[in-house]
Amino acid sequence: PVDIPSATFASTGRVVRFSVEVEGGLPVDPNAFAAAVATTLADQRGWQTQDRVRFVPVSAEAVEAKATVDVRVTLASPTLTAKLCAPLDVAEMQVSCWNDHRAVLNLQRWSNGATSYGDDLTTYRIYLVNHEVGHGLGHGHVQCAAPGRPAAVMVQQTLGLGGCTAWPWPTKP
Repeated sequence: PVDIPSATFASTGRVVRFSVEVEGGLPVDPNAFAAAVATTLADQRGWQTQDRVRFVPVSAEAVEAKATVDVRVTLASPTLTAKLCAPLDVAEMQVSCWNDHRAVLNLQRWSNGATSYGDDLTTYRIYLVNHEVGHGLGHGHVQCAAPGRPAAVMVQQTLGLGGCTAWPWPTKP
C-alpha cells in the first residue's frame, strides 16, 4: 500500500473508498504513481462527475489494518498482473484488468502505453486508471459509437479504437 497525496475529491455522492498499491521492487516511484491515480480520480472530467461518486482515499496504514476498500488501484509486473487477473488471460496482450475489487494496472502498459495513444504516455495513463476503475464502478466494455468520434472510456482503447479517436475521460469532451 502507498499513501495517497491530498487532492480535491467531491464532497457529495456515493462513497467509493480507494487505495493505491505498488508491487515491491518495480522501477517506478510509488508516490508518483499514487499522485497520478489521485489526480485522475479527482479530475472534474472523471467518474466523480459522470457517476456522482465521491472517492475517499484510504491510507496505507489503514489498508494494512484491514480497513474496508472498494477499489484497490494496483500497479503490478506482468507476472503478478497475470496472477491477480486470473482466470482472465492477460499475458499475451499484456493488458490490465478488474478483478476482486482491484484495478490491476500492468506495468508494461503503464511504462510503454499503447499504439492508440502514440507517444502520449501521460494521457494513456489517465485512460488506464479511468477504464479499470470504471469496471469497479460497474461499467462494462462498449464499442466505438461512430467513426471519428471520441471513444468512450470503456472502449478497450489499449487494443484499438474501432474508428474512434482516443479519449481518456468518462465525461464527453
